[in-house]
Amino acid sequence: GVDQATKGLVRGHFQLGESVSVIDGFFDIARVHNTGTAFGFMNGIDFPFKPAVLAGVALVALGGLALYLVSLPANQWLARTGLALILGGAVGNLIDRIRLGAVTDFIDPTHYPAFNLADSAIVCAVIAILALAHDVMVTLGALSVANREMSLPVLAALLTIVGYSINDTIVVFDRIRES
Repeated sequence: GVDQATKGLVRGHFQLGESVSVIDGFFDIARVHNTGTAFGFMNGIDFPFKPAVLAGVALVALGGLALYLVSLPANQWLARTGLALILGGAVGNLIDRIRLGAVTDFIDPTHYPAFNLADSAIVCAVIAILALAHDVMVTLGALSVANREMSLPVLAALLTIVGYSINDTIVVFDRIRES
C-alpha cells in the first residue's frame, strides 16, 4: 500500500543515512533502517537470528490481534477501525523486516526517533482506541471528575515514552477488554 510505496521511494532515492532538511533543525526526510523494535529500541542489541525472532513475535501478535478484531461486534466500528489500522501498520513494518531485515523509517523529526507511515497509523489508532476506552470508563463512572481531564493525555504520554511496540499494544487491549 501507501506505506510500502513511500518506503520504496525513500530507498530508491536516498542512501542509508542520507537526509534532506525540510524544516531546518526540526524536520528531515532521512533513510534510516530500524533493526530494533518501536522507536529504535533494541537497535544497538544484536543476537543470532534477530530479524527472524522479531518477525516471529510480530506474527504471533498479529494473529492475536486479528482474532480479537474478528470477534468484535460490527457496531464497534471505532475499535474495529483502530485495530485494522494497527494490523495494517504492523504488517507494513513486518514486510520490511522479512524482506530487508530492518524497517525503513524516513520521517525524521530531529528531536524524536524517525518513523514511517505504518508507525503513524499504529500510533493514531492506539490513541483513538484509548480515547474510546476513556469515554467508556468516564461513562461508567470508573474515573473521577478530577482525573477525567488528565487521564487521556497521561496515557498518551506514557504510551509515547514506553513505545507502541505490538507487544505493548496487546497488553493495552487486554487491559481495555478487562475494564
